[in-house]
Amino acid sequence: MENKQHSVPFLYKLLGGVLALGFSFVIAMIFGAADTTFRDLWLALTSAAKDDNILVLREIRLPRELAAILIGAAFGVSGAIMQGVTRNPLADPGLLGLTSGANMALALAFVFFPALNYFGIMVTCFLGAALGAALVIALGSMRRGKLSTIRVVLAGAAISAFLYAIADGVSIAFKISKDVSMWTAGGLIGTTWGQLQVIAPVILLGIAVALVLSNQVSILSLSDEVATGLGQKLVQVKAILFILVVALTGASVALAGNMAFVGLMIPHIARKIVGTDYRYILPFSVFAGASFMLIADTLGRTIHAPYETPMAAIVAMLGLPFFLFVVRRGGKAIS
Repeated sequence: MENKQHSVPFLYKLLGGVLALGFSFVIAMIFGAADTTFRDLWLALTSAAKDDNILVLREIRLPRELAAILIGAAFGVSGAIMQGVTRNPLADPGLLGLTSGANMALALAFVFFPALNYFGIMVTCFLGAALGAALVIALGSMRRGKLSTIRVVLAGAAISAFLYAIADGVSIAFKISKDVSMWTAGGLIGTTWGQLQVIAPVILLGIAVALVLSNQVSILSLSDEVATGLGQKLVQVKAILFILVVALTGASVALAGNMAFVGLMIPHIARKIVGTDYRYILPFSVFAGASFMLIADTLGRTIHAPYETPMAAIVAMLGLPFFLFVVRRGGKAIS
């Protein structure tokens, strides 16, 4: 009876998340440098008309906003997994050195493989993210082979700083700082249907698997001892979840560059709305993260139109106060 009582309000909350995503999508599609209307959007989605405004919506803005939905959902889900597995309210994909590893790999790819296609760039970001995660896990579990939450945080900070330093050093030495900066700070500018075809299957599959494993994340969020007592295979489950985080983060960085704070904020917002059960947090984080990225992209395109403000800067301006608020409250700000 208790589960039924909780499942009914959650369905309404999830429906609210879907409606918020739909509203954010419409706003993101209509507002921008190009003067478009709801009618233009309707025709772009339902007809083969080739009016200038319709082509702008269909060929430029639509793939861009679909990409925002995908990376917002990916960062939201990966951040929720990280917070659940590490039981750290300040955790996000950057905690495992994922974004810094992907950024370093991206810089190296620009130097040694300048003709690399988009699929190659995505694979490179995967490898870099996996390397960052492997270094953090190895460093965090050096003592008796046990992965400590505190050691993971410290190792993540150290490895991230080290990998970012390598990326900056390579960029300066080979004079590609502008290229790397344009990629990592440019957000979703110039997103194409071809890029979406490469990235979307990875993110959608990763989110689907994460939702299937949401109950395991809930159990791991209690303690390793409780999880072991309930029959969880800790090493196998954690390995799968870390692989999911690597895939989601690597794909997102390949598509939009580094987006700090998204993976931190979204799980907290979801936890405040739906509670502490990750069976509810993970699906709600999909819609909350997607809506957030749509709003951030819309602000980036409109606050200084026709010029664009980098979406990473918008996300940082929204995320930094949130981060400081959570830190001030000891990680319990809105949990």
